[in-house]
Amino acid sequence: MKLSVLVLITATVVAISIALVNFHFQGSLYYMLVSFGISFITSFVVFYYLLEKYIYSKIKLIYKLIHNLKLGKDLKDALGEYVSGDPINDVEYEVKEWAREKKKEIDLLKKQEQFRREFLSNVSHEFKTPLFAIQGYVETACDCLHDDPETAKNFLTKAGKNVERLSYLINDLDSISKLESGEIPINYEKFDFVHLAREIMDGMEDKAKAKGIVLSFKEKYTTPAMVWADREKIRQVMINLIQNSLKYGKEHGSTAIKIFELHDQYLIEVTDDGIGIDEKHLPRLFERFYRVDSHRAREVGGTGLGLAIVKHILEAHQQIISVRSTLQIGTTFAFTLEKKS
Repeated sequence: MKLSVLVLITATVVAISIALVNFHFQGSLYYMLVSFGISFITSFVVFYYLLEKYIYSKIKLIYKLIHNLKLGKDLKDALGEYVSGDPINDVEYEVKEWAREKKKEIDLLKKQEQFRREFLSNVSHEFKTPLFAIQGYVETACDCLHDDPETAKNFLTKAGKNVERLSYLINDLDSISKLESGEIPINYEKFDFVHLAREIMDGMEDKAKAKGIVLSFKEKYTTPAMVWADREKIRQVMINLIQNSLKYGKEHGSTAIKIFELHDQYLIEVTDDGIGIDEKHLPRLFERFYRVDSHRAREVGGTGLGLAIVKHILEAHQQIISVRSTLQIGTTFAFTLEKKS
């Protein structure tokens, strides 16, 4: 309701009340009308002044502050020139909107805090496991160094493998940190993805054969698929996805690479017929250290950061990655790359 209407109604009520009192005591319609006029004017001026000075102006000030702060202005600039035509109702709306936004921010902070705790817990666990193993192997090697050199050498070899695992973990964490902060540049170049895919498959053929898994790439992909991306980083994406399919694929199964031509992009899919992933785990699959089956994941090795790195590399290219999976049927990872003619 506008200020003038509010004051008008208030002044009218007061004037009528005073006029009725005068009419009661004077008994004259003339006195009642005069009293009404004088009382109305006086009441209007007084109430308008009081409401304007002590209430309405404060509401306008609050509204300007809220409105301009929501626009992202500094506190010193928040009291700008903008004033709404109906600040009383708008203040109510702005305050409610502000409360909703703060509720979202609080929920997000709670979620981030939970993620931070899980991340620190996972990092601690990932570091402690190889460190304790190294400590045990070295102590055992020292105990039998003179009596059984062969056993000591065996334990030192195992310690060395755990040092290597720590090195991989630190390098992966460093890579993710630099990708997030933009410290690692994306060196765009035009290249043939078909040639890169065949090159990667040739390099991983021995690992696939060791598990009896067949790597397939449709023979129809004979013509070049020219893309605009960082070749070495896309190589890392493909290696991580194929390694993931080999880890969790079933023995004597298969992993297939497929390419689909879209309007201005290529869609690349890496599909396996392995154990699959329960749908409830899919939204968190690209989080750092998130494991669907912690026991099995640590049996097959890895740092737990491969898919997180894949996601960060593709996001740095302004591209997307998705996953679909069905238990005991298989999993498909799909990502896009910019087409380059």
